[in-house]
Amino acid sequence: MPERPILAIQTVTIPVADQDRALAFYRDVLGFEVTADNAFGDQRWLSVAPAGSSVDFTLHPPFPGQAGPGWQQGIVLHTDDIAGVVAALTAAGTEVSDPESVGWGTQAQFSDPDGNGFVLLQQGPAA
Repeated sequence: MPERPILAIQTVTIPVADQDRALAFYRDVLGFEVTADNAFGDQRWLSVAPAGSSVDFTLHPPFPGQAGPGWQQGIVLHTDDIAGVVAALTAAGTEVSDPESVGWGTQAQFSDPDGNGFVLLQQGPAA
């Protein structure tokens, strides 16, 4: 059998309409760190990530042929304190679903200002 290349997830593109508005949400509401903010002509490469994450989110206007902002759905963000994160998001004005117990833990859902959807997950017994 041929040797397979080693692959890793590095970046997930989150399509946004306004990079500054998206940055304010991901940095100031979610607490992500800016990993890159570089201008290339009239383009801007803006990436954020949770502290210590090896995967970042590039906040970028849709690329040619890509659907508009809000098409990215179902990205799972892990937490050890779902109640605390839901409370913080709600206090920041973000609409969050009520946490619900599922077979693999407790989860809630929310969207960024562009409608990109996330699942907040606390794994293990019901929180």
